[in-house]
Amino acid sequence: MNRPMIAALLALTVQLAVAGDDSTVPYPEGYRDWRHVKSMVIEPGHPLHAAFGGIHHLYANAGAVQGYRSGHFPDGAVIVFDLLEARSADNAITEGPRKIVGVMVRDSKRYAATGGWGFEGFRGDSTTDRAVGPNAASACFACHQPQKDREYVFSSMRN
Repeated sequence: MNRPMIAALLALTVQLAVAGDDSTVPYPEGYRDWRHVKSMVIEPGHPLHAAFGGIHHLYANAGAVQGYRSGHFPDGAVIVFDLLEARSADNAITEGPRKIVGVMVRDSKRYAATGGWGFEGFRGDSTTDRAVGPNAASACFACHQPQKDREYVFSSMRN
């Protein structure tokens, strides 16, 4: 077997293993083409700066847009926050390198233990380097629990 064929089989094996894990949150391909919900900057001095300092752009797929409008997020809703380093120069704040792509996927049955949401973070520009994995309950959901009355979602869509 040649090297390209071995690499292809290895990649297929990894894809099948991930696909077989019913709780795995997939990378949100094409999310930057979705509805832009809002942007914000978390600056030094904010209590979440150490973990989430930088420029946040939030995106929603069609199901999440429906959820923002109605107050009820249907299964299949996906919210993404694209966190980038904030760079300040010449009286302007600009985007630096991507820090993480945070993803929330609504599936009330698969993620019942975490309020019906699956959580994941993909480091930097990677579509595979997972920051959360099986630690979603402590790494993400613990912070989202106080938002139960808003279906565990912090953000609101700008009018």
